Amino acid sequence: MELILVNLIDGLVTGLLLFMLSAGLTLIFSMMGVLNFAHASFYMLGAYFAYQISIALGFWMGLLIAPLIVGIMGAGVERYGLRRVHQYGHVPELIFTFGLALLIEELVQFIWGKNQMPYSVPDVLNFTAFAIAGNSIPAYKIFMIFISIAIFIGLLYILTRTRVGMIIQAALSYPRTVEALGHNVPLIFMGVFGVGTALAGVAGVIAGPVLGTFPGMAFVLGSIVFVTIVIGGLGSLWGALVASLLIGWITTFAKSYNIAMSDILNGIGIPSPADLDTSAFRDLWTVTSPQIADILPYILMVMILIFRPQGLFGKRQS
Repeated sequence: MELILVNLIDGLVTGLLLFMLSAGLTLIFSMMGVLNFAHASFYMLGAYFAYQISIALGFWMGLLIAPLIVGIMGAGVERYGLRRVHQYGHVPELIFTFGLALLIEELVQFIWGKNQMPYSVPDVLNFTAFAIAGNSIPAYKIFMIFISIAIFIGLLYILTRTRVGMIIQAALSYPRTVEALGHNVPLIFMGVFGVGTALAGVAGVIAGPVLGTFPGMAFVLGSIVFVTIVIGGLGSLWGALVASLLIGWITTFAKSYNIAMSDILNGIGIPSPADLDTSAFRDLWTVTSPQIADILPYILMVMILIFRPQGLFGKRQS
């Protein structure tokens, strides 16, 4: 029971971190229909900017300033890049954002080098919050949970309870009507893109000390972010949250419990081959859950695409 609680907490941390990263991409897609391949690169920039700021001003100033810088950069990318490319369709947008991701990675390596940066947890949070059956839960993980929940509640409130949120949602479905009412729709698009990249920057700031700040960090989480929004449903904030938590818990439990595939197959009534060494399915029978933990989200995505292509919370396209 204690191990289950520890895994629930670890999976919750992983899932909420993934949500912070995918929420910005979901917001951008729901507003503009743009799948931003460079989104994880802004996550990486958030970590690097926060590290650089923390050297002079400390971790907390990095947490405040770095996402703002990333958000301004994202707004600039939309204003002077994507806005010009958008009129030519989705393929040029994808190529543009893919090239931008490569450019950001090269710039990071040119400025900071290829080694991992010594970006660490702040001293005020570098202690054990509590322990479960000898497994310590760091205070920084609890901090990450509260930050993620606060971001979700804030986004949900803004989008559903405020005038700004109503304008954003109206601009998504009826941009010409919103523009006719006197609202600057291109400015709204630029602001949404900036906020989305700023959320990725926040994820980078708080994930950098735990997962490491290095040039390949965008590649590590880049693909799983798209898996998350596909599972949750493109454009759905609730879907991004649920899918992130599912992925976090699935991978955490799979890595913690050494479950053999042979036990699962035997449990559903499929007997083991008489001569396992010469069987064509030998690898299938000998695989264990920790070995396939990292590909389980992709398997889930394939199943979702087969049985519910619009995602868990997505709306069916007519």
